[in-house]
Amino acid sequence: MGLFSFLSKSSDPLCLPFATDIHCHILPDVDDGSPDVQTSAELVERMKSWGISRIIATPHITESSFENTPETLDRALDALKSELAKRKISIDLSRSSENRIDDYFRTQLAAGNITPYPNNYILVENSFIQEPWQLDQFLFDLKLKGYRPILAHPERFFYYFEEHPNRYDELHRAGNLFQINVLSLAGSYTRKEKKAAEKLIEKGYVDFLGTDLHNHRHADTIDAYLRSKDASRHFAALKGCLFNDRVFI
Repeated sequence: MGLFSFLSKSSDPLCLPFATDIHCHILPDVDDGSPDVQTSAELVERMKSWGISRIIATPHITESSFENTPETLDRALDALKSELAKRKISIDLSRSSENRIDDYFRTQLAAGNITPYPNNYILVENSFIQEPWQLDQFLFDLKLKGYRPILAHPERFFYYFEEHPNRYDELHRAGNLFQINVLSLAGSYTRKEKKAAEKLIEKGYVDFLGTDLHNHRHADTIDAYLRSKDASRHFAALKGCLFNDRVFI
């Protein structure tokens, strides 16, 4: 059966194996995540129940669909902070972004309009259709500029796990960090993404976990996952591997 079995129930819910969530879409009305501050505050409360004490929100920056700017994102961040204060919900909240590798991102990066994580880590996302043109060179150039690229959910790209699984080895060995979605491990997409995520755990390629939380449906999935035996197995295999709480000082 291998290292991991299909989702099976445990008795008591676990907490996530990290306190800092580095990938979620809880800022209100800026992308395909939370539509309003009320929903955002509710999602933050649910995240706290999973052991999250620090959130670095990562709204999409994507050409045509989500051409966010520092102004739009900071307004949303301030609105959520205000709502949380009204509700007396205490949490360390800041923002970066999830940056689709496209022409808009390249332009915004050159203009200084991208907010990286602390210590110049930066979350970049491939297209779901195909690998970006000259990806290796782009990531190398990011490093030359002083950034530390983190690849968002590489386990979700079919052109890797179905067609070119060796790309995981090439990309990770080149010094690019991998962020895997908790939702992938929970089987929220398909079993293929879950299997790919588990394979990356086995290879030791999982540097960060992120919820990639967008809505209450995602939160329900994570609630159920944290009661599963799969979560216990995954978290045991990841013990000592995650950088979530170690590098964003």
